[in-house]
Amino acid sequence: MSNPAIEIFKKRRSQYVIGKDIAISQDDTAALIKEAVKQAPTSFNSQSSRAVILFNEQHDKFWQIVMETLRKIVPADSFEPTEQKVSSFAAGAGTVLFFEDQEVIKGLQEKFPLYADNFPVWSEHATGIAQFAVWTALSQADIGASLQHYNPIIDDAVFDAWDLPASWTLRAQMPFGSNEAPFGEKTFMDDEQRFRVFS
Repeated sequence: MSNPAIEIFKKRRSQYVIGKDIAISQDDTAALIKEAVKQAPTSFNSQSSRAVILFNEQHDKFWQIVMETLRKIVPADSFEPTEQKVSSFAAGAGTVLFFEDQEVIKGLQEKFPLYADNFPVWSEHATGIAQFAVWTALSQADIGASLQHYNPIIDDAVFDAWDLPASWTLRAQMPFGSNEAPFGEKTFMDDEQRFRVFS
């Protein structure tokens, strides 16, 4: 069965070999990312997702933070693969940092105490949907991306570097750029292991 939405989803893939030669301007890229986050659904319309979009030296600064943080905890004699990996992300055109605003979550917990335990879980749903929305939108613009998770070890340095609100919690990082290598083969487990259909 062919479906336009599914074909769009299929195009979104992890790209680890990225460059700076994207086809749209930084302003248009930022606008695309903002709109994708805005259109991503959230529980109770909480709009709890936040994004920091980094280009140029700000993008480089972020990956330098990651590099120096890892250098302190990865043994020197085995650091080369880590350095190569981080450098591959730094080679891109930009990075999106995804956050969730805990003040929003606390406000909802106070307003709807019956669901208080669920709001942190639903916040994780929100950030996942926002990440997928941005990733898919970037892929439609022929921009490669991958999703990384260097939090929480980089959190303090990131908040200091960009003076971000204390209520924000860093959830993921998405380096993006031009596709500089073919995508690898994607495999799937058997449907029988993953799905149940009843009628």
